[in-house]
Amino acid sequence: MNEVASTCSGSAGRAVRADGPTGTAGTGYAPGEIRLARRVVAVLGGRFSAELGIDVDAGDAEVERWFVAATLFGARISARVAERTFGVLAAAGLARIDQFRHVPTDDLIRMLDAGGYARYDFRTATRLLELSEIVNERYDGQVAVIGRRFTTCPELCAALDALPGWGPVTIRLFLRELRGVWRGADLPLDQRAEVAAQHLDLLSARSGLTGLVVLAGAFDLDARDLESGLVRLDLAHGRAMARCPGGQSCVALQQAMSHDRPA
Repeated sequence: MNEVASTCSGSAGRAVRADGPTGTAGTGYAPGEIRLARRVVAVLGGRFSAELGIDVDAGDAEVERWFVAATLFGARISARVAERTFGVLAAAGLARIDQFRHVPTDDLIRMLDAGGYARYDFRTATRLLELSEIVNERYDGQVAVIGRRFTTCPELCAALDALPGWGPVTIRLFLRELRGVWRGADLPLDQRAEVAAQHLDLLSARSGLTGLVVLAGAFDLDARDLESGLVRLDLAHGRAMARCPGGQSCVALQQAMSHDRPA
């Protein structure tokens, strides 16, 4: 199984936001576990789209913006630089990938430089322009067409993987935050999030995406925010997770609480 196909493998749950009453009754989780889950999101952050002021639940225009942002996050660059560059592009009125094909290359390079892409400006500009042309040719310039045309996870992942510059990392990031928005965005729980949740002893009662949805709903969290926060926790550990005591004593979480959030 190739890496893109494995993105959709496993058991994926359809529910994303558990809107039941706040509390612990019937969830199988102790109050301390729920407080820890909330701390992960509060300290490390949740969805990247929400941090950028993008509400993917609000309609196609916001999904278009998230597509542009996800393309930037998928490059070999820090999250801070990607966020800053997205702001520069947004300030220039570039809210849809289809718009980029009308931007002169030199102008786009200048905007990328302003965001911090100095080492990758030409490569990224070329990729954005190629992507814009492909989306225009294949999907009438509308990212939403991709979500409507490909309604199963394998089909959707394959379509996104065929786009210039898109691969498994970008696809997972993009679709993880579109659960409940696009029918085909039916990915299983990110393995990094599952590892981090087990490291914090948060999946002791249930496992997989279903368990995460229940946990998130128990304390009014969006499951996508909790999953993203757990992925961030895994990244914050690097290779040191095996040496971390985990649970309430997680070293990476304690460090994040005393410092700025990692990029």
